[in-house]
Amino acid sequence: MSIKAADVKALRERTGAGMLDCKKALEEANGDIDAAVESLRVKGLANAAKRGDKEASQGVVASYIHFNGTLGAMVEVDCETDFVARNEEFVSFANDVAIHVAAVGPLYVDEDSVPAEEREAELRVLKELDADKPEEIRAKIAEGRIGKWLDEVVLLRQPHVNGDRFEGRTIEEIRAELASKTGENVVIRRISRFAVGG
Repeated sequence: MSIKAADVKALRERTGAGMLDCKKALEEANGDIDAAVESLRVKGLANAAKRGDKEASQGVVASYIHFNGTLGAMVEVDCETDFVARNEEFVSFANDVAIHVAAVGPLYVDEDSVPAEEREAELRVLKELDADKPEEIRAKIAEGRIGKWLDEVVLLRQPHVNGDRFEGRTIEEIRAELASKTGENVVIRRISRFAVGG
């Protein structure tokens, strides 16, 4: 079943849950918005997401340096209280994000961080790749490819590099689960990757 972007947006406005969580909930509910709301509430994602307007002014800076010293990453992960910031699971999450950033090298934390001009430039290139196809088909193909490109550059859309340990879940899914467990807004604020010669 094809889920409409307008339905995903409507569900997000009702629950405050992340876009990916809303889309997944709608797919599981065969497009039924009320069932999707219930599903998000059961998973704790709706309540945790509603805390999104709470200020996350506590947190940790975590780092990872590869064993040969040629690659590393630093991340800032924030929450609402110093109690949660000192929580072992929260600190472990920040470290896991740093490992992922070092290994995969995402450029942006979330889709909102991707500059509009960069997205538009990528879309133009993708449309040109299929210049020999009809216009209405080119737009759909380009839309699919832009989604794949966003998967490559946006941290929250990426499955954690340690797929076995995290069962293929995305960074956003892991973050949302932690927010649900702690009852606090958990925000990946900044990421930075360093590589020798890069």
